[in-house]
Amino acid sequence: MSSKRHLRWAAVPVGAATAAVLAGCTPQEQHGFLPGFTEDGVPATNQTDMVGALWVNSWIVLLIVGVITWGLMLWAGIAYRRRKGQTGLPVQMRYNMPIEILYTIIPLILVAGFFTLTARDQTVLETQYEDPDVSIIATGKQWAWDFEYLGTETDGSDSVWTMGVQVQPDENGNRVESELPTLVLPVNKTVKLQLESRDVIHSFWIIDFLYKKDMYIGHDNYWSFTPTREGTYAGKCAELCGEYHSMMLFNVEVVSEAEYEEYLASLEALGQTGPIQDEYDRLQNLPGVGTPAAKEEESH
Repeated sequence: MSSKRHLRWAAVPVGAATAAVLAGCTPQEQHGFLPGFTEDGVPATNQTDMVGALWVNSWIVLLIVGVITWGLMLWAGIAYRRRKGQTGLPVQMRYNMPIEILYTIIPLILVAGFFTLTARDQTVLETQYEDPDVSIIATGKQWAWDFEYLGTETDGSDSVWTMGVQVQPDENGNRVESELPTLVLPVNKTVKLQLESRDVIHSFWIIDFLYKKDMYIGHDNYWSFTPTREGTYAGKCAELCGEYHSMMLFNVEVVSEAEYEEYLASLEALGQTGPIQDEYDRLQNLPGVGTPAAKEEESH
């Protein structure tokens, strides 16, 4: 039997064992313990699986390259070690053209492959919905977040908004989760975020969604996706933006469509309608400062 046939037969049990191991893994293990995956296997968004697959497959390829490289290094160290009775330097080998070509081509193939796969997935991630179910303006400011839920011309609804403050610690120094700015999204509905900055460069990051985008003054960024699992997700600024950068946190609540509509109605009932005016500057981050109620009180 030829050596090739031996290799083919050897590959069968190896492949079967690999498949069995992977089949027994949890969704978190299959996705490299990345956030955004739970035991039920439902990803956080329609893009999370794609990002997780790129991450895990890249590490698998790199691990294979690493094992081969470490194996060759170990083999060379053993095969060409100094034997008993030998003195001086071993025979030096230089200018082995086939090996040098191999060492050049393999990294080029890896770099080209990673670039192609990354560019392919990034094209999908950066494709914006033309007619999303939900359009929201997320504004970063030192050191909190504002969210404006844009109305639609079709149903004549007005925009509603909520303005956040930076993390407020309690008497024990622990952050008060209920006071964090909260972005509410309907599950299984297309969402398009318009990302703006009010002062310095920020970065909008919903951790479990496995994606983040920078926010600049004078240049709005956009992000389109579909939340696919209800729940509460943590968000933060991922760009060092000043003294209280670590306190620039927010939550994301993915809820049913009925709960989402109820939430918008509650904002409208509070009088938080229409576009957020430019007059609301970074002082809005301080409790009781810059809010419509506070401005009315100041006027008196």
